[in-house]
Amino acid sequence: MKATIFKGSGVAIITPMNSDFSINYNELGRLIDWQVENGTDAIIICGTTGESSTMTFEEHSECVRYTVERVNGRIPVIAGAGSNDTAYAVQLSKDAEQCGADALLHVTPYYNKTSPLGLIRHFYTIADATNLPVILYNVPARTGMDISPNTYYELSKHPNIVATKEANGNVTSSVRARALCGDDLHFYSGEDALIVPMLAAGGLGVISVLANIAPRVTHDICALYFEGKTAEASELQISYCPLIDALFSETNPIPVKHALNLAGVNAGPCRLPLIEMTNNTAVTLAAEMKKAGLLS
Repeated sequence: MKATIFKGSGVAIITPMNSDFSINYNELGRLIDWQVENGTDAIIICGTTGESSTMTFEEHSECVRYTVERVNGRIPVIAGAGSNDTAYAVQLSKDAEQCGADALLHVTPYYNKTSPLGLIRHFYTIADATNLPVILYNVPARTGMDISPNTYYELSKHPNIVATKEANGNVTSSVRARALCGDDLHFYSGEDALIVPMLAAGGLGVISVLANIAPRVTHDICALYFEGKTAEASELQISYCPLIDALFSETNPIPVKHALNLAGVNAGPCRLPLIEMTNNTAVTLAAEMKKAGLLS
């Protein structure tokens, strides 16, 4: 069995921005502390929700370094290091290791995509270049490609490839992949609406957008399930589904940043090409936050 990086709720944390679109490290630090204090089990920095695709190499490196220092060993720090350029993904991975990250998150190559064999070579090249454990990230809606169960099986043979963040919306596919990989590949839900179904399929937790605004709730969904209180976990999951839907009513992280700004966090704007939330979806999001007790 491969080592477990974390069990429970990992937050795919936003990157707060100042009005000039520079990174607001003071607010990032406050968010990190708030997450740890409210039960979050891991911090995932520089992921899709963190707008990593708009960061320079220097910004990416500084965000990872800052997060590692701020967390100070309290929970694992997982650095997003994915790219559709394998060489650049290796560079980001090596830098994250030097900055002290505990693990890496690597999305499938997007836009240029690749074949299943190319995908295996891409991830093996990355995993060979670092001593850190690697979490794969499968999100076909963004990348245009899906990791099949058979490809997962081949990837699970690499000692450094230990887990996946599965966001293809297909729990059946995850069950088939788990049957092939056994304990050689751990699964995390990449979709907040499917936390409990993925746990029921043997998952270890979630890498969550919801946790940005409801860290204790997201942690509790997982904790209740692991305690054997499956009905309570399911009830809590279902009760937050309308809010989860609102958080994905526009391209992530537009809604979650808007939600944090409404809640008094200085999340700031998204960098272009992402823009501010439209009025209709913003009204719905605010209403769901009030129902959930996140706004007065």
